Amino acid sequence: MPNLENLKKQAKQYLRWHRERYYPVAAQIRAALPRFQHLDDTQILESSFKLNDAQELVARQLGFEGWQALKSGAHAMTTQSRLTAPRPILSSASAQLFVSDIKASCGFFTDKLGFAIDFVYGDPPFYGAVIRDKAQLALRLVCEPVFVDDIRQREHLLSASITVDTASEIKRLFLDFQAAGVDFHQTLKKEPWGARNFIVLDPDGNLILFAGPAD
Repeated sequence: MPNLENLKKQAKQYLRWHRERYYPVAAQIRAALPRFQHLDDTQILESSFKLNDAQELVARQLGFEGWQALKSGAHAMTTQSRLTAPRPILSSASAQLFVSDIKASCGFFTDKLGFAIDFVYGDPPFYGAVIRDKAQLALRLVCEPVFVDDIRQREHLLSASITVDTASEIKRLFLDFQAAGVDFHQTLKKEPWGARNFIVLDPDGNLILFAGPAD
């Protein structure tokens, strides 16, 4: 069990992140505190969040019902309740792309690929996310090379994979991107395993796969 003083500091850090609208903390709040589970990131950061909320967040992450239970060392959940608790469901996933300019990257995804900006954080910005329908990509500023030379292109190392449901959609998406002047690492191609896909090359060299059924 971590030191109680360190846990108090952790709670204050969560509180500070919420006040500063640090978006990654919203997912932790939503996952741990039931009253925030129906809210999206923006709504969570706009909601009231006090020190006792942050302390409850820390306690629940450690398996306690609340801060007082944590301090007394009494587990809030009985063994039986743990056995009957529903299996956690992963509700979403987001790939993270390493980029050299957040604003320029946002411009590429909105102007060329039809995404919308979900959020941008920092002044100057160092983190953000773009979204289109159910596909979300996180953007992380990195000012030094992440990969050696051209290994991504040589080894076809994907940074993200995005799917559509029908053959007509993947064809239309490719034609839309082609008309927008997007650079492709691979043009539309039917694969031996029955998929039809293409790979977009973003300004930072990230390879983004778009895939759908062949027929």
